[in-house]
Amino acid sequence: MSQFWLYLQLGLEHVLDWNAYDHILFLVALVASYSFSSWKQVLGLVSLFTLGHTLALFLSTYGIVKVDTAYVEFLIPVTIIVTALYDIFTAGKKLKNQNINLLYFTTVFFGLIHGLGFSSYFKMIAASSDSKLAPLLEFALGIELAQLIVVLSVLILAFILQNILNISKRDWILVVSSIVIGIVLPILKENYLAL
Repeated sequence: MSQFWLYLQLGLEHVLDWNAYDHILFLVALVASYSFSSWKQVLGLVSLFTLGHTLALFLSTYGIVKVDTAYVEFLIPVTIIVTALYDIFTAGKKLKNQNINLLYFTTVFFGLIHGLGFSSYFKMIAASSDSKLAPLLEFALGIELAQLIVVLSVLILAFILQNILNISKRDWILVVSSIVIGIVLPILKENYLAL
């Protein structure tokens, strides 16, 4: 049971680590345009991201996929910027079903990229385990719980600003997405120069 809590805690810390805030920034951009009324869609997006993240860890842990970490580290901020730009370009517009399906697909794909970025570390911490599958699932559960904490925080803040302080939803989306892009651009530049 202590191993369960260890990997669950590692999953929580992986997302909530303020020194590696890329995961938080991606989640903020992913759900900036949603509210509590669309909680099913938000939960679906978060779970799809976890699925992609876990699949990447699985493929890497079992040696099915090997990637150059420098390229992955470059692609992670790209996924964040693309998501924030999507928010900016769709702010105030009604989304059609095909856009939602595209969003679901890209969320899984971006989860794969983020998972590959963490795969080396996960392989190192899970090396002592006989089975890699149980730690992987425990870690994924920790990630999912941490993501729900981040998403709930974003939705609460959005609710307060939009319903109590009367900030328009469109303005909320534009400001949050712009802040995310502003934070991520230097990371993107740094990772590009490291290629």
